[in-house]
Amino acid sequence: MSGAVISACGMSTAIGLSAPAACAAFRARLDNFRETRFMSPEGDWVLGAEVPLEEPLRGLRRLARFLADALGECFATVDTPPDRIPVLICLAEQDRTGRISDLESQLTRSLVAILGHELHAASGMYAFGQVGGAVALRDARRLLGEGAEHVIVAGADSFLSARTLNDLFESGRVLSPTNSNGFLPGEAGAAVLISPNGPGLALSGLGFAHEPAHISSGQPLRGDGMVAAMRQALDEAELDYEAISYRIADLDGEQYYFREATLAQIRLWRGGGNPEEVWMPCDGMGQTGAAVIPICLGLGLTAWQKDYAPGPDVLIHAAHDDGRRAAIVLRGEVSHGQ
Repeated sequence: MSGAVISACGMSTAIGLSAPAACAAFRARLDNFRETRFMSPEGDWVLGAEVPLEEPLRGLRRLARFLADALGECFATVDTPPDRIPVLICLAEQDRTGRISDLESQLTRSLVAILGHELHAASGMYAFGQVGGAVALRDARRLLGEGAEHVIVAGADSFLSARTLNDLFESGRVLSPTNSNGFLPGEAGAAVLISPNGPGLALSGLGFAHEPAHISSGQPLRGDGMVAAMRQALDEAELDYEAISYRIADLDGEQYYFREATLAQIRLWRGGGNPEEVWMPCDGMGQTGAAVIPICLGLGLTAWQKDYAPGPDVLIHAAHDDGRRAAIVLRGEVSHGQ
């Protein structure tokens, strides 16, 4: 055993306001892409995946609500008091255009007000965008090794803000009637409970690397960064790529990232297994940024718990625009009948 097991999850997404609802909708291949209140430079309404909250919240209060709801699902699954569980929160990268000023401290205050208790002293913020969840998992495993009863890895993010969307449109990143090589913006909050043992998905391997030919570099892409991250995670798990039952990835429709994932598979796969099966939460939820790895972890856990996962070993991979790459190997090796 790895000493770190994904044992519960929570979600607040465009296709479901709880983990069971979101996972069922994802399995049914539903989406919630609709016209938002934002307009493109061409004057078209921007399609996106908004979380259908009952309250008309915006900005910081909206992010805090996503996060608190997801955390509440995880807290409810254990007897440990919530203020005794470290919470590692993944957020948008520091240099994202439109990022809320002083996000870390403001979100902490809002979250404490909603939850009604202070966060554990070992809690922290991870402003690494799409790969933040993997960094937080590494630290969660360390905290469990130091004696924590449980740790929560969570993420909250939104691309649905005027300044963020304007910057993305200027860069040609948003899917629109005039741009087929882009992604649909989304938002979400998600969380997973990490325990030292028990039924769930065991964290078998973690890998990190940097891709020099990142999306804005102009360099020819070989997939070196993703290959290195996957190899590191697989080596730690003592598995070959062929042993992977399926993958869950943050792929969102941009050709660059599909090409990178394909190159990585070509370089690692020697036949056998079923790593060609790829689940992509962005297909239904849009690009959810820092929430995407917690979402991927929750989708994998739910599939294993409900016996519809293609197999016991899942590879999760994510990529950030600045070249950071991360890979995670999980194994459902503990019988959930015990």
